[in-house]
Amino acid sequence: MNNTKPPLSSSSSPPQPNQFPLTHTLTLHWVSPPPSSTTTFKPKFPFRTLATSANHPTNPNNLSLSTTTTTTTTTTPPNSQHQTLLTLLRQRKTDQAWILYTQCSHLPTPTCLSRLVSQLSYQNTPQSLSRAQSIIQRLRHDHQLHRLDANSLGLLAVAAAKSGHTLYASSLIKSMLKSGYLPHIKAWSAVVSRLAASGDDGPSEALKLFGTVLRRVRRFSDKEVVRDSRPDTAAFNAVLNACANIGDTKRFLQLFDEMPELGCEPDVLTYNVMIKLCARADRKDLIVFVLEMILMKEIPLCMTTLHSIVAAYVGFGELEIAERIVQAMREGRRDLCKILRELNFENPNRNERDVFEKLLPNSIDSSNYEPPLLPKIYTPDSRMYTTLMKGYMKQGRVSDTVRMLEAMRHQEDGASHPDHVTYTTVISALVKVGSMDRARQVLAEMARIAVPANRITYNILLKGYCQQLQIDKAKELMREMTDDVVIEPDVVSYNTLIDGCILVDDSAGALAYFNEMRARGIAPTKISYTTLMKAFALSGQPKLANKVFDEMLKDPRVKVDLAAWNMLVEGYCRLGFIEAAKKIVETMKEKGFYPNVATYGSLANGIAVARKPGEALLLWNEIKERCGMEKEREVSNYVSSTIPPPLKPDEGLLDTLADVCVRAAFFRKALEIVACMEEYGIPPNKTKYTRIYVEMHSRMFTSKHASRARQDRRSERKRAAEAFKFWLGLPNSYYGSEWRLEPGEDYASDSV
Repeated sequence: MNNTKPPLSSSSSPPQPNQFPLTHTLTLHWVSPPPSSTTTFKPKFPFRTLATSANHPTNPNNLSLSTTTTTTTTTTPPNSQHQTLLTLLRQRKTDQAWILYTQCSHLPTPTCLSRLVSQLSYQNTPQSLSRAQSIIQRLRHDHQLHRLDANSLGLLAVAAAKSGHTLYASSLIKSMLKSGYLPHIKAWSAVVSRLAASGDDGPSEALKLFGTVLRRVRRFSDKEVVRDSRPDTAAFNAVLNACANIGDTKRFLQLFDEMPELGCEPDVLTYNVMIKLCARADRKDLIVFVLEMILMKEIPLCMTTLHSIVAAYVGFGELEIAERIVQAMREGRRDLCKILRELNFENPNRNERDVFEKLLPNSIDSSNYEPPLLPKIYTPDSRMYTTLMKGYMKQGRVSDTVRMLEAMRHQEDGASHPDHVTYTTVISALVKVGSMDRARQVLAEMARIAVPANRITYNILLKGYCQQLQIDKAKELMREMTDDVVIEPDVVSYNTLIDGCILVDDSAGALAYFNEMRARGIAPTKISYTTLMKAFALSGQPKLANKVFDEMLKDPRVKVDLAAWNMLVEGYCRLGFIEAAKKIVETMKEKGFYPNVATYGSLANGIAVARKPGEALLLWNEIKERCGMEKEREVSNYVSSTIPPPLKPDEGLLDTLADVCVRAAFFRKALEIVACMEEYGIPPNKTKYTRIYVEMHSRMFTSKHASRARQDRRSERKRAAEAFKFWLGLPNSYYGSEWRLEPGEDYASDSV
């Protein structure tokens, strides 16, 4: 490949990381923004792998690909400068090499660039990753990304994934694929693993990325060419975990069946993930057969499998069964399979029968063989006891949680003694019931017995203080965490404090913490942005909420979701700015986001504040149409991405609309809304509507001075009012008929 490019001007320099000042004004810029998820150049050749330079540094994460080297002809820096940079890199003086790179008026050679990105990635600090990202951004802008080899891009993807920048790591792998390079298995599987474990649509993205790489690999008939990119058992386990996290049993089976085709055999982790899948599918009857399959295949059993089984039953709320398993292990019993079989669980989900029969053929007729024994005695450890404690905590059994802690302290086996996770679980249980003083006592005890608390422990305590509106104590704890214990706060710490400021109506404090977080080099998450938007929305500053939303749109590390749009709508609706809110909803729809109950609830509240009953009629017509879609889809089973999903309204939405309609004397629409409420099992507040009617409309049609023509014009409205009075149980002349009006009857006062 022979690409030429004029030399960069002397004024050109690589972008530097942005630094965020700690201010009380809205300065919304992120530290060293990563590049977009797509490249600015298109591959000109079919798929190929990219070789490593012979001078590439050796490191534990070597991702070398053994294929031909791509050469380019571009202007390079002066020879002496190049040699100095290369020498610094060979001596692993990465920081000095970076400084020299920033002083280069021309792009260094591909070898130097690849080495520099690799070493910065290997350092894996926020500053080094920011520097590596700036190099990528510069090369991408100049259409020179091909100057980097597969090692450097792969190492950066792995480092970004480990640092929590999953979207950026995914964008790097996609860039490599788009430009025709096959990433190393260690690189792309690390990204798939992180995506699978992330929230939102991370598991779905993991499935897509895995499928893309697999299709590329299958294009090569020579297996040696793609030897270092082919998926292994660990990669399959990562994508199977994505299936388990979203409960996609059919895709799980498909991938499980593909493993032997690519020379991969399921291991114990594969079946541990299968236990999670059974839990997601509510198949508690199959847990035992996963354990039996491991034993029958003679796969080495590990404690993690037994932890997963206990955790599954705790998740089902079957604490007695979890306790029975732990007790059997304490007694040294090896017949756990027999114990679990005796439970005789029924299959609550017949639809998943075929999938699990193929995954676990031993479950079809288990009476034909005796349940296997464990290969040896397994004793419960602190992790297993802690899992039980979490079950007690979820059920509000704080005394049992504390009692378990005391029992663990007196265990003879050191592996069963409480660790920092155990103490953190106890603290979480106490925080959940509001016992903050007792929770701090447990923290003090951890320090006394030299069990170090970690960031999660402090984050739980921070959340407890914020929930109890003790913001001063939360700030004091934050100082103790950073200064005394020397634990750096993370994005969860700051999100918690930002939310705490909102609870005490301190939007300025929320913004200060947001800016402090970014000044520390901590990247905001989706929750950070939406929480700050919430602060401004609740404090009556929708324009500032809109500004935060705009910055969120620009940040490629986060993905705007419906919650962010709803928070933006809420900000304008709280002040009654209906037209602005409606424009946002229209933009939302154009972007592929359909309003949900929260969106409509905000609009309804805004309509009530703005006193625009005509808007309530328009909104009700849209909601009524969306409610009808649910019935239509139940009949047709047809789902299209271009059709809004069906809507199931809640009490708050319908009650607000009914309230507006009753106050505006739109009785026909009010009857439609209360009929909808009754259809969805929501009891209408007749007492409130009666009070409104008596206060506002009791003399509505009693004027003796109205002309005959006016009385005629009001006759239809009067019929609707009489029907509504009948529904309320007030005296009227309409007792002889059903209170619901015929759907074909139209009234001018209730139409738009």
